[in-house]
Amino acid sequence: MLVRASSFTVDLGEGGYLIGFTDDYEYPKEMPFGWRCGPATDAGAVVLTTTDTGPLQLTVQVHDAPPAPETGGEWEPAEEISLRADLPALYLATLEQGDILDVWPDDEPPLEAPFSTDGPDWVRMRLYCHADDPEPGIGDHGERHLVQLWPAPHTPPVHPDITEADRQARADYAADMAMPVEDYTTTYTDTHQGEQD
Repeated sequence: MLVRASSFTVDLGEGGYLIGFTDDYEYPKEMPFGWRCGPATDAGAVVLTTTDTGPLQLTVQVHDAPPAPETGGEWEPAEEISLRADLPALYLATLEQGDILDVWPDDEPPLEAPFSTDGPDWVRMRLYCHADDPEPGIGDHGERHLVQLWPAPHTPPVHPDITEADRQARADYAADMAMPVEDYTTTYTDTHQGEQD
């Protein structure tokens, strides 16, 4: 049964968003190219969007049991992952160029995790996505996501198969994230011996 729902618009940055029961934000070590979502940590997920720097209509539902699947052709196939509820409230942040910004709306009360009563607190997250314009790009793509959460034991994720290109994109991202920051810096030597004013 539906316990609570929130619906609002998120202004996206360039890298999708983070969602979960943690406020310990950092760029994920891996990016789930080929999927819509993947674990950023045990308590949080990274969600990739079609829209790059534009609006996203997001609806988040908390249920006390697994909701019935959404039917009809308006949604892409659903994906599911398990999240550990490290904190009671759901957090939301966008991945910007060089920054991570908390974006849960000030006028929306926090959503609390649907905690279980036995053992570790795990929550199942089901993600549905739709974009009117499915080609990735900047601006309004008529994109909307439905996130459904309910208490459930930790179980394997549900995702589509990925391509070799997705595997390569994942490997390239992981290699970039593993590179020390010093490797991105360049030192320039002043070779111009001109006159100074």
